[in-house]
Amino acid sequence: MELTEVRERANEVLDEIERAVVGKRESLELVLLGFLADGHVLLEDYPGLAKTLAARSFAQVLSIRFTRIQFTPDLMPSDVTGSSIWNQREADFEFRQGPIFTNLLLADEINRAPPKTQAALLEAMQERQVTIEGFTHRLDPPFLVIATQNPIEYEGTYPLPEAQLDRFLLRTAFGYPARADEVEVLGRRIERESDDVELRPVVDHETLLAMQAAVERVHVAESIREYCVDIAVGTRASQSSAVGASPRGSLALLKLARCRAALQGRDYVVPDDVKGVAVPALAHRLVLRPELWVQRVSAEDVVREVLDTVPTPRAEDVGPRVTS
Repeated sequence: MELTEVRERANEVLDEIERAVVGKRESLELVLLGFLADGHVLLEDYPGLAKTLAARSFAQVLSIRFTRIQFTPDLMPSDVTGSSIWNQREADFEFRQGPIFTNLLLADEINRAPPKTQAALLEAMQERQVTIEGFTHRLDPPFLVIATQNPIEYEGTYPLPEAQLDRFLLRTAFGYPARADEVEVLGRRIERESDDVELRPVVDHETLLAMQAAVERVHVAESIREYCVDIAVGTRASQSSAVGASPRGSLALLKLARCRAALQGRDYVVPDDVKGVAVPALAHRLVLRPELWVQRVSAEDVVREVLDTVPTPRAEDVGPRVTS
């Protein structure tokens, strides 16, 4: 697939999803960037802001298998991965796949399940496989996770540990819609006379994999690679950070910047691509110093401060090399 086709298909996908999720093009584009980079997305936002709707809409438009797991305090790891059941007819144990065997998994309110159940996702998210009772089961590509959590109502929840947060390629939020967009939502609901929004498939399973493969051909100059590393190093050196972004963070910058370049119609990455994805790619990987919590300093603020201080590569150093 050519990169021009990736851009066209991506815009068609976003246009169709905006029929259901109104006025959130930028956030939807970030989610799609995560999918094109074959990564997982964490949506952290208040209730009722279309997190579940967005996940279901992406599954419909991308024509991939979709499973939702409602994480609760009594959810067991086997409820996620599956387990072996005794088959009386065969006189042997038979493995029954859990909901994790899908293409797009919605882990709804992931922080309401205990750490043991949260950890059931770790191997699948990183290795694309599940090991149960000594047997390894591969997950069919693509395997993508959208996890949601509520930034309020922390009572009775189990915050995600840093090791699991680091497995998410990016974290984003939708936020409350603008007044005009919310009025549009009400108008569309009246017109269709139903709560459900029927979306048409835009790409199929194979096309999505082809789009993922195509973005691997986006050129990344050495200066851009150094820029990604300098930003990650800057978060580690920041006086506000107790723990900065790991090399997985700089890799996330690289992958998301490539996808953003493709959606912008370029076959090479520019500094603005890196800056455009730096906050969602890095902020959730930082651990701030405890004394900053009372000063209302956020991880997003720290990443933006690093972006302001790290020198930006020159324009002539970022384009693809032209050979005669």
